[in-house]
Amino acid sequence: MEGSGNLEMSRRGLLFGSAAAVAMTGVPFATPAQATTAQTTASERPAMPDGTPVMSPVMSKVSLTVNGTSHTLQLDTRTTLLDALREHLHLTGTKKGCDHGQCGACTVIVDGRRLNSCLSLAVMHEGDSVTTIEGLGRPDDLHPMQAAFVKHDGYQCGYCTPGQICSAVAVLDEIKAGIPSHVSADLTAAPQLTATELRERMSGNICRCGAYSNIVDAITEVAGRDA
Repeated sequence: MEGSGNLEMSRRGLLFGSAAAVAMTGVPFATPAQATTAQTTASERPAMPDGTPVMSPVMSKVSLTVNGTSHTLQLDTRTTLLDALREHLHLTGTKKGCDHGQCGACTVIVDGRRLNSCLSLAVMHEGDSVTTIEGLGRPDDLHPMQAAFVKHDGYQCGYCTPGQICSAVAVLDEIKAGIPSHVSADLTAAPQLTATELRERMSGNICRCGAYSNIVDAITEVAGRDA
């Protein structure tokens, strides 16, 4: 039927239009100057198999302090903080695990608060102070948390350990600041440093080797020194 044919074509048009709209959301918009550059150098750019030129990434200057040292980087705006640390500053102590914010291996401390660096863009941290595992201590001068992890065997393969230690350091600061967790019995009272509290607060850091009880022991020892 003629009517059904027109309906079928409109459905196809809608599907193609929707797909194009979704695809375009991932493409950064260029300024007029960038667009002009793209046009004038299109013949020199690499192209897709269908001949479509590949647009250059949008770059941005980012200045931040990492482990006490100031750095200014020229980065693709899509670069995560994790990749900026590992690939541009060569601080490979911070690990890329799941790259989806689920394992905690990439945990670093930014302006005193822990975060998953794989989920945060580097350009979001202009002027911020970042501490990675390399900035906590050195082999000849370990941070108390690093020493406690060694003493209590808080690691096995060690891949998650940098994130575990950075998270543990921040956890004790959270408790000192009176920040409650999901298992805090009284949200208005000072959090109690219990195994349940520590396990809840560290639950975002996965240890595939299962060294959780040793990790709790290490954190508890450091917390006792700071008390």
